[in-house]
Amino acid sequence: MKYKDYYSILGVDRSADADAIKKAYRKLAHKYHPDVSKDPQGEEKFKEVAEAYETLKNPEKRAAYDQLGRHQPGQDFQPPPDWGAQHGDTQFSFDDADLADLFAGLSGGRHSGGGHIRMPGEDFEVAAPISLLDAYRGIEIELNLSVPEPDAQGRLHRVPRKLKVRIPKGATDGQRLRLAGRGGKGLNGGRDGDLYLNITLHPHPLYRVSGHDLYIDLPLAPWEAVLGASIDVPTLAGPVRLKVPPNTPAGQKLRLSGRGLPRPHGKEGDLFAITQIVVPATATDAERGFYEQLAKDSTFNPRAKLQQEMNNAP
Repeated sequence: MKYKDYYSILGVDRSADADAIKKAYRKLAHKYHPDVSKDPQGEEKFKEVAEAYETLKNPEKRAAYDQLGRHQPGQDFQPPPDWGAQHGDTQFSFDDADLADLFAGLSGGRHSGGGHIRMPGEDFEVAAPISLLDAYRGIEIELNLSVPEPDAQGRLHRVPRKLKVRIPKGATDGQRLRLAGRGGKGLNGGRDGDLYLNITLHPHPLYRVSGHDLYIDLPLAPWEAVLGASIDVPTLAGPVRLKVPPNTPAGQKLRLSGRGLPRPHGKEGDLFAITQIVVPATATDAERGFYEQLAKDSTFNPRAKLQQEMNNAP
């Protein structure tokens, strides 16, 4: 009997968990499928990958395989003397058998290269760009896909598929939504794959987004910053009144609680208004007079800290 290194065939470590083995199998099965691969050896590699996965996905078969020890691929070997009895196959003859037959025998049947192996459907990933208002309200979008699907003989063909999917309110930039069973069709009774939506938000002219929180620049006139003011601030649900405290500096974050994006479970995010002190592009004679008088009367020195640092410098 010639040894086959199933771990090497799938490209995984011997310590790989079930998820890593499944992921490697799906990738290689799609790569080497005869109706997809341009590799002259694609069909043979596809069968090897299916054979390896059929053994390693089953905990009992994998344990039995591991007990065969490590050998060079293609090397002749014999299982340990008690291997057949330990794994419930005392009548199995190791003469003129290959590894695939050996492990098919453990489950009471034989297979030839994976022709009847249940193959899970492929997972698909699709970009889903939406507006910030769509993320706030939730939206149903229509996807026009071209996906590989197996026919009755297992051959893959690209077919058009239209899907209507609902993106829940509160979706965030970079979020990955899983739609179970909406991916590629399984083969021979294998489960259908999943569809993943990669959410991206279009840039907004007013808001910056961080998770479920929103940020907006809030321009203030100098006298509003000094005296305080009550100002209308736009939110995704409509304008709200915000009280600006007296002596508010530039760059201050004023929070409007619960005015950000909704969360699927729990409180909404917040909206932060970042104050910006804006001066007039031009000033009237009267305005200049007020500012000149203020400059004479005020003891405020905006560069006091800077001057202190300069005086303390070596």
